[in-house]
Amino acid sequence: MNVSVRAQKSFSEPARWVLVTGALLAALAGRALAADRPLPLAEAIAMALSNNEAILVQREGLVAAEAAVGGARGAYDPLLELSGGWRDGRRPVNSSFSGAPAGRLAPKQEVIDATAGVSQLLPTGGSVALRGTSARGKTDSVFQLLSPAYDTGLGVEFRQPLLRDRAIDPARFGLKVAAADRELAAADLRRQLMETVAAVERSYWTLTATRRELSVREEALRLAQDQLGETEHRIEAGASPETEVAQPRAELERRRGELLASREAATRAENALKLLILGDTDTTSWGDHLVPSEDAAPAVSSVDVVAAMTRALESRPELAALEAVIDRRKAETALAKDAVRPSFDAVLAYERFGLAGTRNRAASGSGTVPSRLDGGFSDSLDLLRDGDLDEARVGLVFAVPIGNRRARAGAAIAKSVERQAEADLTLARKEVRTEVLDAVAALDTAGQRIEAAKAAREAAEVQLMAERERFGAGISTNFLVLTRQNDLSRARLDEIAAQTDYRQAAVDLARTSGVLLEERGIAIDGIAIEEGGSAASPGTQGGK
Repeated sequence: MNVSVRAQKSFSEPARWVLVTGALLAALAGRALAADRPLPLAEAIAMALSNNEAILVQREGLVAAEAAVGGARGAYDPLLELSGGWRDGRRPVNSSFSGAPAGRLAPKQEVIDATAGVSQLLPTGGSVALRGTSARGKTDSVFQLLSPAYDTGLGVEFRQPLLRDRAIDPARFGLKVAAADRELAAADLRRQLMETVAAVERSYWTLTATRRELSVREEALRLAQDQLGETEHRIEAGASPETEVAQPRAELERRRGELLASREAATRAENALKLLILGDTDTTSWGDHLVPSEDAAPAVSSVDVVAAMTRALESRPELAALEAVIDRRKAETALAKDAVRPSFDAVLAYERFGLAGTRNRAASGSGTVPSRLDGGFSDSLDLLRDGDLDEARVGLVFAVPIGNRRARAGAAIAKSVERQAEADLTLARKEVRTEVLDAVAALDTAGQRIEAAKAAREAAEVQLMAERERFGAGISTNFLVLTRQNDLSRARLDEIAAQTDYRQAAVDLARTSGVLLEERGIAIDGIAIEEGGSAASPGTQGGK
Protein backbone atom coordinates (compact mmCIF):
# COMPACT_ATOMS: atom_id res chain seq x y z
CA MET A 1 0.00 0.00 0.00
CA ASN A 2 2.77 2.38 0.84
CA VAL A 3 4.55 1.54 -2.38
CA SER A 4 1.54 2.34 -4.57
CA VAL A 5 0.94 5.59 -2.81
CA ARG A 6 4.57 6.58 -3.20
CA ALA A 7 4.49 5.67 -6.90
CA GLN A 8 1.40 7.77 -7.53
CA LYS A 9 2.88 10.63 -5.58
CA SER A 10 6.12 10.49 -7.51
CA PHE A 11 4.10 10.67 -10.72
CA SER A 12 1.59 13.35 -9.80
CA GLU A 13 3.84 15.77 -7.90
CA PRO A 14 6.22 16.54 -10.81
CA ALA A 15 3.26 16.86 -13.15
CA ARG A 16 1.60 19.35 -10.85
CA TRP A 17 4.83 21.29 -10.49
CA VAL A 18 5.16 21.43 -14.26
CA LEU A 19 1.66 22.85 -14.56
CA VAL A 20 2.16 25.40 -11.80
CA THR A 21 5.57 26.43 -13.09
CA GLY A 22 4.19 26.68 -16.60
CA ALA A 23 1.37 28.93 -15.42
CA LEU A 24 3.80 31.21 -13.58
CA LEU A 25 6.13 31.35 -16.58
CA ALA A 26 3.19 32.16 -18.84
CA ALA A 27 2.16 35.01 -16.53
CA LEU A 28 5.71 36.34 -16.44
CA ALA A 29 5.96 35.99 -20.22
CA GLY A 30 2.78 38.02 -20.56
CA ARG A 31 4.33 40.76 -18.45
CA ALA A 32 7.54 40.55 -20.45
CA LEU A 33 5.67 41.44 -23.63
CA ALA A 34 5.56 45.00 -22.35
CA ALA A 35 8.82 46.94 -22.13
CA ASP A 36 10.37 47.80 -18.79
CA ARG A 37 10.83 51.55 -18.54
CA PRO A 38 13.34 52.84 -15.97
CA LEU A 39 11.80 55.89 -14.34
CA PRO A 40 13.76 58.42 -12.25
CA LEU A 41 11.69 60.41 -9.79
CA ALA A 42 12.53 63.72 -11.48
CA GLU A 43 11.22 62.42 -14.80
CA ALA A 44 8.01 61.20 -13.18
CA ILE A 45 7.42 64.65 -11.67
CA ALA A 46 8.17 66.39 -14.97
CA MET A 47 5.69 64.13 -16.78
CA ALA A 48 3.02 64.83 -14.17
CA LEU A 49 3.51 68.58 -14.47
CA SER A 50 3.08 68.31 -18.23
CA ASN A 51 0.08 65.97 -18.27
CA ASN A 52 -1.93 66.72 -15.13
CA GLU A 53 -5.36 68.05 -16.05
CA ALA A 54 -5.93 69.67 -12.65
CA ILE A 55 -2.81 71.79 -13.17
CA LEU A 56 -4.10 72.79 -16.60
CA VAL A 57 -7.40 73.89 -15.08
CA GLN A 58 -5.67 75.99 -12.40
CA ARG A 59 -3.26 77.44 -14.95
CA GLU A 60 -6.12 78.55 -17.17
CA GLY A 61 -7.77 80.05 -14.10
CA LEU A 62 -4.63 82.13 -13.53
CA VAL A 63 -4.57 83.16 -17.19
CA ALA A 64 -8.19 84.32 -16.86
CA ALA A 65 -7.34 86.19 -13.65
CA GLU A 66 -4.44 87.95 -15.41
CA ALA A 67 -6.81 88.96 -18.18
CA ALA A 68 -9.30 90.23 -15.60
CA VAL A 69 -6.62 92.50 -14.10
CA GLY A 70 -6.00 94.00 -17.54
CA GLY A 71 -9.72 94.36 -18.01
CA ALA A 72 -10.10 96.20 -14.71
CA ARG A 73 -7.43 98.67 -15.79
CA GLY A 74 -9.60 99.33 -18.83
CA ALA A 75 -11.82 101.50 -16.64
CA TYR A 76 -9.14 104.19 -17.10
CA ASP A 77 -9.12 103.95 -20.87
CA PRO A 78 -10.10 107.28 -22.46
CA LEU A 79 -13.57 107.34 -23.97
CA LEU A 80 -13.97 108.96 -27.37
CA GLU A 81 -17.48 110.01 -28.37
CA LEU A 82 -18.46 111.28 -31.80
CA SER A 83 -21.92 112.36 -32.84
CA GLY A 84 -23.44 114.21 -35.72
CA GLY A 85 -26.83 114.95 -37.18
CA TRP A 86 -29.08 116.94 -39.47
CA ARG A 87 -32.53 118.27 -38.81
CA ASP A 88 -34.89 120.38 -40.84
CA GLY A 89 -38.37 121.47 -39.86
CA ARG A 90 -40.82 123.97 -38.52
CA ARG A 91 -41.75 123.76 -34.85
CA PRO A 92 -44.69 125.76 -33.55
CA VAL A 93 -43.87 128.73 -31.34
CA ASN A 94 -46.41 129.75 -28.73
CA SER A 95 -45.57 133.43 -28.85
CA SER A 96 -46.67 136.54 -30.65
CA PHE A 97 -43.00 137.02 -31.52
CA SER A 98 -42.45 133.72 -33.32
CA GLY A 99 -40.16 135.25 -35.92
CA ALA A 100 -42.01 133.44 -38.71
CA PRO A 101 -42.19 135.14 -42.11
CA ALA A 102 -45.49 136.68 -43.11
CA GLY A 103 -48.12 134.07 -43.83
CA ARG A 104 -46.31 131.24 -42.05
CA LEU A 105 -47.03 129.63 -38.68
CA ALA A 106 -43.43 129.11 -37.62
CA PRO A 107 -39.92 129.79 -38.84
CA LYS A 108 -38.01 127.07 -40.61
CA GLN A 109 -34.84 125.69 -39.02
CA GLU A 110 -32.23 123.58 -40.80
CA VAL A 111 -29.23 122.52 -38.68
CA ILE A 112 -26.22 120.30 -39.31
CA ASP A 113 -24.19 119.68 -36.15
CA ALA A 114 -21.29 117.52 -34.96
CA THR A 115 -19.82 116.88 -31.54
CA ALA A 116 -16.55 115.21 -30.50
CA GLY A 117 -15.58 114.50 -26.91
CA VAL A 118 -12.93 112.65 -24.91
CA SER A 119 -13.48 111.75 -21.29
CA GLN A 120 -11.00 110.19 -18.88
CA LEU A 121 -11.50 108.68 -15.44
CA LEU A 122 -8.75 109.69 -13.02
CA PRO A 123 -7.08 107.56 -10.28
CA THR A 124 -8.36 110.10 -7.74
CA GLY A 125 -11.95 109.12 -8.52
CA GLY A 126 -12.49 112.29 -10.51
CA SER A 127 -12.95 112.71 -14.23
CA VAL A 128 -11.95 115.13 -16.94
CA ALA A 129 -13.80 115.68 -20.19
CA LEU A 130 -12.91 117.67 -23.29
CA ARG A 131 -15.64 118.42 -25.83
CA GLY A 132 -15.84 120.34 -29.08
CA THR A 133 -18.99 121.28 -30.99
CA SER A 134 -19.72 122.62 -34.43
CA ALA A 135 -23.02 123.49 -36.09
CA ARG A 136 -24.32 125.13 -39.27
CA GLY A 137 -27.82 126.55 -39.12
CA LYS A 138 -30.12 128.17 -41.67
CA THR A 139 -33.41 129.83 -40.85
CA ASP A 140 -36.03 132.20 -42.24
CA SER A 141 -36.83 133.64 -38.82
CA VAL A 142 -36.98 137.39 -38.86
CA PHE A 143 -35.33 137.50 -35.43
CA GLN A 144 -32.15 135.61 -36.39
CA LEU A 145 -29.31 137.88 -37.46
CA LEU A 146 -27.23 135.30 -39.31
CA SER A 147 -28.25 132.65 -41.80
CA PRO A 148 -26.37 130.52 -42.40
CA ALA A 149 -24.71 130.75 -38.98
CA TYR A 150 -21.66 128.76 -37.87
CA ASP A 151 -21.50 127.97 -34.14
CA THR A 152 -18.37 126.43 -32.64
CA GLY A 153 -17.45 125.59 -29.07
CA LEU A 154 -14.62 124.01 -27.11
CA GLY A 155 -14.71 123.24 -23.41
CA VAL A 156 -13.11 121.23 -20.64
CA GLU A 157 -14.71 120.07 -17.40
CA PHE A 158 -13.06 118.58 -14.31
CA ARG A 159 -15.13 116.86 -11.63
CA GLN A 160 -13.64 115.63 -8.35
CA PRO A 161 -15.55 113.82 -5.58
CA LEU A 162 -14.81 115.20 -2.12
CA LEU A 163 -16.67 112.62 -0.01
CA ARG A 164 -18.20 109.59 -1.72
CA ASP A 165 -15.93 108.03 -4.37
CA ARG A 166 -12.90 109.98 -3.13
CA ALA A 167 -11.04 107.09 -1.44
CA ILE A 168 -12.56 104.28 -3.51
CA ASP A 169 -14.94 104.04 -6.42
CA PRO A 170 -16.19 101.21 -8.64
CA ALA A 171 -13.12 101.42 -10.90
CA ARG A 172 -10.61 101.18 -8.05
CA PHE A 173 -12.75 98.50 -6.42
CA GLY A 174 -12.62 96.50 -9.65
CA LEU A 175 -8.82 96.76 -9.69
CA LYS A 176 -8.55 95.59 -6.08
CA VAL A 177 -10.90 92.67 -6.70
CA ALA A 178 -9.08 91.63 -9.87
CA ALA A 179 -5.72 91.78 -8.09
CA ALA A 180 -7.06 89.70 -5.19
CA ASP A 181 -8.54 87.15 -7.60
CA ARG A 182 -5.21 86.96 -9.39
CA GLU A 183 -3.41 86.25 -6.11
CA LEU A 184 -6.03 83.65 -5.29
CA ALA A 185 -5.58 81.95 -8.68
CA ALA A 186 -1.79 81.97 -8.29
CA ALA A 187 -2.12 80.41 -4.83
CA ASP A 188 -4.49 77.77 -6.16
CA LEU A 189 -2.04 76.94 -8.95
CA ARG A 190 0.83 76.66 -6.48
CA ARG A 191 -1.27 74.47 -4.20
CA GLN A 192 -2.21 72.20 -7.10
CA LEU A 193 1.43 71.92 -8.13
CA MET A 194 2.43 70.97 -4.59
CA GLU A 195 -0.38 68.45 -4.30
CA THR A 196 0.54 66.92 -7.65
CA VAL A 197 4.24 66.65 -6.83
CA ALA A 198 3.46 65.17 -3.42
CA ALA A 199 1.01 62.68 -4.93
CA VAL A 200 3.58 61.62 -7.55
CA GLU A 201 6.29 61.11 -4.94
CA ARG A 202 3.97 59.14 -2.68
CA SER A 203 2.86 56.97 -5.58
CA TYR A 204 6.48 56.56 -6.74
CA TRP A 205 7.66 55.34 -3.33
CA THR A 206 4.59 53.14 -2.99
CA LEU A 207 5.44 51.47 -6.29
CA THR A 208 9.05 51.09 -5.16
CA ALA A 209 7.87 49.47 -1.92
CA THR A 210 5.50 47.07 -3.67
CA ARG A 211 8.22 45.97 -6.06
CA ARG A 212 10.59 45.37 -3.15
CA GLU A 213 7.81 43.52 -1.34
CA LEU A 214 7.38 41.40 -4.45
CA SER A 215 11.07 40.46 -4.28
CA VAL A 216 10.69 39.49 -0.62
CA ARG A 217 7.68 37.32 -1.46
CA GLU A 218 9.57 35.65 -4.30
CA GLU A 219 12.50 34.96 -2.00
CA ALA A 220 10.14 33.53 0.63
CA LEU A 221 8.59 31.27 -2.00
CA ARG A 222 12.02 30.07 -3.06
CA LEU A 223 12.93 29.29 0.55
CA ALA A 224 9.69 27.35 0.96
CA GLN A 225 10.46 25.38 -2.21
CA ASP A 226 13.93 24.57 -0.92
CA GLN A 227 12.51 23.47 2.43
CA LEU A 228 9.94 21.28 0.68
CA GLY A 229 12.60 19.70 -1.52
CA GLU A 230 14.86 19.03 1.46
CA THR A 231 11.96 17.47 3.34
CA GLU A 232 11.09 15.22 0.40
CA HIS A 233 14.71 14.07 0.22
CA ARG A 234 14.55 13.16 3.88
CA ILE A 235 11.32 11.24 3.35
CA GLU A 236 12.85 9.34 0.44
CA ALA A 237 15.86 8.54 2.61
CA GLY A 238 13.57 7.30 5.37
CA ALA A 239 14.78 9.94 7.82
CA SER A 240 11.33 11.56 8.16
CA PRO A 241 7.77 10.29 7.96
CA GLU A 242 5.65 11.07 4.92
CA THR A 243 3.35 13.33 6.93
CA GLU A 244 6.27 15.72 7.45
CA VAL A 245 5.82 17.01 3.88
CA ALA A 246 2.37 18.48 4.61
CA GLN A 247 3.62 21.49 6.55
CA PRO A 248 6.19 22.81 4.01
CA ARG A 249 3.74 22.15 1.15
CA ALA A 250 0.97 24.09 2.89
CA GLU A 251 3.39 26.90 3.65
CA LEU A 252 4.51 26.93 0.01
CA GLU A 253 0.95 27.36 -1.21
CA ARG A 254 0.27 30.10 1.33
CA ARG A 255 3.34 32.02 0.21
CA ARG A 256 2.37 31.55 -3.41
CA GLY A 257 -0.95 33.21 -2.61
CA GLU A 258 0.88 36.09 -0.93
CA LEU A 259 3.12 36.42 -3.98
CA LEU A 260 0.12 36.68 -6.29
CA ALA A 261 -1.49 39.28 -4.02
CA SER A 262 1.76 41.27 -3.95
CA ARG A 263 1.99 41.11 -7.72
CA GLU A 264 -1.52 42.53 -8.00
CA ALA A 265 -0.66 45.26 -5.48
CA ALA A 266 2.42 46.17 -7.52
CA THR A 267 0.31 46.37 -10.68
CA ARG A 268 -2.24 48.59 -8.98
CA ALA A 269 0.50 50.85 -7.62
CA GLU A 270 2.01 51.10 -11.10
CA ASN A 271 -1.36 51.98 -12.60
CA ALA A 272 -1.90 54.65 -9.93
CA LEU A 273 1.42 56.25 -10.88
CA LYS A 274 0.55 56.05 -14.58
CA LEU A 275 -2.68 57.88 -13.89
CA LEU A 276 -0.69 60.74 -12.38
CA ILE A 277 2.08 61.09 -14.95
CA LEU A 278 0.84 59.84 -18.33
CA GLY A 279 -1.22 61.75 -20.85
CA ASP A 280 -4.20 60.44 -22.72
CA THR A 281 -2.22 60.27 -25.96
CA ASP A 282 0.73 58.26 -24.49
CA THR A 283 -0.63 55.02 -25.87
CA THR A 284 2.73 53.22 -25.84
CA SER A 285 3.67 54.28 -22.33
CA TRP A 286 0.41 53.00 -20.88
CA GLY A 287 1.52 49.49 -21.85
CA ASP A 288 5.05 49.81 -20.45
CA HIS A 289 6.11 48.60 -17.03
CA LEU A 290 7.42 51.45 -14.91
CA VAL A 291 10.55 50.53 -13.00
CA PRO A 292 11.57 53.11 -10.36
CA SER A 293 15.30 53.69 -10.68
CA GLU A 294 15.75 55.31 -7.26
CA ASP A 295 15.75 52.96 -4.32
CA ALA A 296 18.59 54.09 -2.07
CA ALA A 297 17.95 53.93 1.66
CA PRO A 298 16.79 57.33 2.91
CA ALA A 299 19.16 59.37 5.04
CA VAL A 300 17.55 60.05 8.41
CA SER A 301 17.95 63.65 9.58
CA SER A 302 16.58 65.86 12.32
CA VAL A 303 14.09 68.69 11.74
CA ASP A 304 14.01 72.20 13.19
CA VAL A 305 10.35 72.36 14.20
CA VAL A 306 10.25 76.12 14.76
CA ALA A 307 11.89 76.86 11.40
CA ALA A 308 9.55 74.44 9.62
CA MET A 309 6.52 76.09 11.23
CA THR A 310 7.77 79.56 10.30
CA ARG A 311 8.32 78.51 6.68
CA ALA A 312 4.86 76.99 6.55
CA LEU A 313 3.19 80.18 7.77
CA GLU A 314 5.11 82.17 5.16
CA SER A 315 4.86 79.77 2.21
CA ARG A 316 1.68 77.72 2.36
CA PRO A 317 -0.48 78.59 -0.67
CA GLU A 318 -3.64 77.90 1.30
CA LEU A 319 -2.80 80.81 3.60
CA ALA A 320 -1.96 83.02 0.62
CA ALA A 321 -5.34 82.16 -0.88
CA LEU A 322 -7.15 83.12 2.33
CA GLU A 323 -5.17 86.38 2.51
CA ALA A 324 -6.31 87.14 -1.05
CA VAL A 325 -9.90 86.53 0.04
CA ILE A 326 -9.41 88.95 2.93
CA ASP A 327 -8.04 91.58 0.53
CA ARG A 328 -11.17 91.23 -1.56
CA ARG A 329 -13.42 91.43 1.51
CA LYS A 330 -11.62 94.59 2.65
CA ALA A 331 -12.22 96.19 -0.73
CA GLU A 332 -15.89 95.25 -0.52
CA THR A 333 -16.11 96.73 2.98
CA ALA A 334 -14.42 99.96 1.86
CA LEU A 335 -16.81 100.34 -1.09
CA ALA A 336 -19.83 99.60 1.09
CA LYS A 337 -18.74 102.16 3.73
CA ASP A 338 -18.10 104.72 1.03
CA ALA A 339 -21.67 104.31 -0.17
CA VAL A 340 -22.90 105.55 3.22
CA ARG A 341 -21.28 108.95 2.67
CA PRO A 342 -23.13 111.73 0.89
CA SER A 343 -22.10 112.72 -2.59
CA PHE A 344 -20.22 116.03 -2.62
CA ASP A 345 -18.39 116.92 -5.82
CA ALA A 346 -16.42 119.92 -6.98
CA VAL A 347 -16.88 120.95 -10.62
CA LEU A 348 -14.56 123.19 -12.63
CA ALA A 349 -15.33 124.04 -16.25
CA TYR A 350 -14.12 126.40 -18.96
CA GLU A 351 -15.59 126.91 -22.44
CA ARG A 352 -14.92 129.07 -25.49
CA PHE A 353 -17.36 129.92 -28.22
CA GLY A 354 -17.19 130.97 -31.82
CA LEU A 355 -19.85 132.38 -34.15
CA ALA A 356 -19.86 133.66 -37.71
CA GLY A 357 -22.22 133.81 -40.64
CA THR A 358 -24.01 135.82 -43.31
CA ARG A 359 -26.73 138.33 -42.70
CA ASN A 360 -30.15 136.73 -42.69
CA ARG A 361 -32.11 138.26 -45.59
CA ALA A 362 -35.36 137.43 -43.86
CA ALA A 363 -34.38 139.35 -40.73
CA SER A 364 -36.35 142.51 -40.01
CA GLY A 365 -34.70 145.86 -39.61
CA SER A 366 -31.69 147.30 -41.29
CA GLY A 367 -29.01 146.40 -38.74
CA THR A 368 -25.62 145.29 -39.97
CA VAL A 369 -23.64 142.26 -38.96
CA PRO A 370 -20.65 143.04 -36.71
CA SER A 371 -17.42 142.64 -38.59
CA ARG A 372 -16.17 139.90 -36.23
CA LEU A 373 -19.29 137.84 -36.94
CA ASP A 374 -19.33 138.35 -40.69
CA GLY A 375 -17.86 135.30 -42.42
CA GLY A 376 -17.93 131.56 -42.61
CA PHE A 377 -16.87 128.51 -40.62
CA SER A 378 -13.19 129.53 -40.51
CA ASP A 379 -14.13 132.90 -39.06
CA SER A 380 -16.08 131.13 -36.31
CA LEU A 381 -12.95 129.09 -35.51
CA ASP A 382 -10.85 132.27 -35.40
CA LEU A 383 -13.20 133.77 -32.87
CA LEU A 384 -13.08 130.53 -30.88
CA ARG A 385 -9.29 130.62 -30.92
CA ASP A 386 -9.08 134.25 -29.80
CA GLY A 387 -11.16 133.51 -26.71
CA ASP A 388 -13.15 136.72 -26.76
CA LEU A 389 -16.29 134.70 -26.07
CA ASP A 390 -15.77 132.32 -23.12
CA GLU A 391 -17.25 131.13 -19.88
CA ALA A 392 -15.75 129.75 -16.64
CA ARG A 393 -17.76 127.83 -14.03
CA VAL A 394 -17.04 126.64 -10.51
CA GLY A 395 -19.65 124.64 -8.66
CA LEU A 396 -20.38 122.23 -5.84
CA VAL A 397 -22.87 119.37 -6.11
CA PHE A 398 -24.25 117.79 -2.94
CA ALA A 399 -26.63 114.84 -2.68
CA VAL A 400 -27.53 112.48 0.16
CA PRO A 401 -30.24 109.82 0.48
CA ILE A 402 -32.40 110.53 3.50
CA GLY A 403 -31.79 107.71 5.97
CA ASN A 404 -29.63 105.73 3.54
CA ARG A 405 -30.63 102.45 5.23
CA ARG A 406 -29.71 100.24 2.30
CA ALA A 407 -26.14 101.52 2.19
CA ARG A 408 -25.76 101.23 5.97
CA ALA A 409 -27.00 97.64 5.92
CA GLY A 410 -24.63 96.82 3.07
CA ALA A 411 -21.69 98.23 5.03
CA ALA A 412 -22.60 96.17 8.11
CA ILE A 413 -22.90 92.99 6.05
CA ALA A 414 -19.60 93.60 4.26
CA LYS A 415 -17.79 94.16 7.57
CA SER A 416 -19.25 90.96 8.99
CA VAL A 417 -18.11 88.97 5.96
CA GLU A 418 -14.63 90.50 6.32
CA ARG A 419 -14.43 89.38 9.96
CA GLN A 420 -15.48 85.87 8.93
CA ALA A 421 -12.66 85.76 6.38
CA GLU A 422 -10.17 86.87 9.03
CA ALA A 423 -11.42 84.14 11.36
CA ASP A 424 -10.98 81.57 8.58
CA LEU A 425 -7.37 82.68 8.15
CA THR A 426 -6.69 82.45 11.89
CA LEU A 427 -8.12 78.93 11.99
CA ALA A 428 -6.11 77.92 8.93
CA ARG A 429 -2.87 79.16 10.50
CA LYS A 430 -3.57 77.05 13.58
CA GLU A 431 -4.29 74.03 11.38
CA VAL A 432 -1.04 74.60 9.48
CA ARG A 433 0.91 74.59 12.74
CA THR A 434 -0.78 71.34 13.71
CA GLU A 435 -0.06 69.76 10.34
CA VAL A 436 3.62 70.66 10.63
CA LEU A 437 3.85 69.18 14.12
CA ASP A 438 2.11 66.00 12.95
CA ALA A 439 4.44 65.73 9.95
CA VAL A 440 7.52 66.21 12.11
CA ALA A 441 6.28 63.56 14.55
CA ALA A 442 5.59 61.13 11.70
CA LEU A 443 9.04 61.74 10.21
CA ASP A 444 10.78 61.27 13.56
CA THR A 445 8.86 58.06 14.28
CA ALA A 446 9.57 56.65 10.83
CA GLY A 447 13.28 57.43 11.23
CA GLN A 448 13.44 55.53 14.50
CA ARG A 449 11.50 52.65 12.96
CA ILE A 450 14.10 52.35 10.20
CA GLU A 451 16.85 51.65 12.71
CA ALA A 452 14.68 49.24 14.69
CA ALA A 453 13.54 47.42 11.54
CA LYS A 454 17.10 47.12 10.28
CA ALA A 455 18.25 45.59 13.57
CA ALA A 456 15.27 43.19 13.57
CA ARG A 457 16.00 42.11 9.99
CA GLU A 458 19.66 41.44 10.75
CA ALA A 459 18.69 39.42 13.83
CA ALA A 460 16.12 37.45 11.80
CA GLU A 461 18.78 36.58 9.20
CA VAL A 462 21.07 35.21 11.93
CA GLN A 463 18.22 33.25 13.53
CA LEU A 464 17.22 31.66 10.20
CA MET A 465 20.80 30.69 9.44
CA ALA A 466 21.15 29.06 12.87
CA GLU A 467 17.80 27.28 12.58
CA ARG A 468 18.69 25.85 9.16
CA GLU A 469 21.97 24.57 10.54
CA ARG A 470 20.09 22.84 13.34
CA PHE A 471 17.62 21.41 10.84
CA GLY A 472 20.49 20.05 8.80
CA ALA A 473 21.85 18.44 11.93
CA GLY A 474 18.47 16.88 12.61
CA ILE A 475 17.77 18.81 15.83
CA SER A 476 15.12 21.18 14.44
CA THR A 477 11.80 20.87 12.65
CA ASN A 478 10.07 22.21 9.57
CA PHE A 479 7.83 24.27 11.80
CA LEU A 480 10.75 26.11 13.38
CA VAL A 481 12.56 26.65 10.08
CA LEU A 482 9.42 27.93 8.34
CA THR A 483 8.70 30.12 11.33
CA ARG A 484 12.16 31.67 11.09
CA GLN A 485 11.66 32.21 7.36
CA ASN A 486 8.39 33.99 8.04
CA ASP A 487 10.07 36.06 10.74
CA LEU A 488 12.72 37.12 8.23
CA SER A 489 10.12 37.98 5.59
CA ARG A 490 8.17 40.11 8.09
CA ALA A 491 11.36 41.82 9.21
CA ARG A 492 12.28 42.66 5.63
CA LEU A 493 8.78 43.92 4.92
CA ASP A 494 8.84 45.98 8.11
CA GLU A 495 12.12 47.55 7.01
CA ILE A 496 10.67 48.34 3.59
CA ALA A 497 7.57 49.83 5.21
CA ALA A 498 9.66 51.95 7.59
CA GLN A 499 11.78 53.33 4.74
CA THR A 500 8.69 54.01 2.63
CA ASP A 501 6.92 55.71 5.52
CA TYR A 502 9.99 57.87 6.11
CA ARG A 503 10.13 58.93 2.46
CA GLN A 504 6.45 59.75 2.42
CA ALA A 505 6.67 61.55 5.76
CA ALA A 506 9.52 63.64 4.32
CA VAL A 507 7.30 64.50 1.34
CA ASP A 508 4.43 65.41 3.66
CA LEU A 509 6.69 67.59 5.81
CA ALA A 510 7.96 69.45 2.74
CA ARG A 511 4.38 69.94 1.59
CA THR A 512 3.06 71.09 4.95
CA SER A 513 6.06 73.41 5.32
CA GLY A 514 5.27 74.94 1.92
CA VAL A 515 8.78 74.31 0.53
CA LEU A 516 8.15 71.22 -1.57
CA LEU A 517 8.45 73.02 -4.91
CA GLU A 518 11.58 74.90 -3.86
CA GLU A 519 13.27 71.77 -2.54
CA ARG A 520 12.48 69.94 -5.76
CA GLY A 521 13.72 72.83 -7.91
CA ILE A 522 10.31 73.60 -9.43
CA ALA A 523 9.55 77.22 -10.29
CA ILE A 524 6.29 78.75 -11.47
CA ASP A 525 7.00 80.58 -14.70
CA GLY A 526 5.42 83.88 -15.62
CA ILE A 527 1.99 83.22 -17.04
CA ALA A 528 1.52 84.39 -20.59
CA ILE A 529 -1.87 85.08 -22.07
CA GLU A 530 -0.87 83.27 -25.26
CA GLU A 531 -2.02 79.68 -25.37
CA GLY A 532 0.68 77.14 -24.76
CA GLY A 533 2.54 79.03 -22.03
CA SER A 534 4.05 76.83 -19.36
CA ALA A 535 2.61 76.93 -15.87
CA ALA A 536 5.57 75.36 -14.13
CA SER A 537 8.97 74.06 -14.98
CA PRO A 538 10.84 71.34 -13.11
CA GLY A 539 14.37 72.20 -12.20
CA THR A 540 16.92 70.09 -10.39
CA GLN A 541 15.13 67.22 -8.72
CA GLY A 542 16.57 65.35 -5.83
CA GLY A 543 14.80 62.27 -4.55
CA LYS A 544 14.86 61.61 -0.86
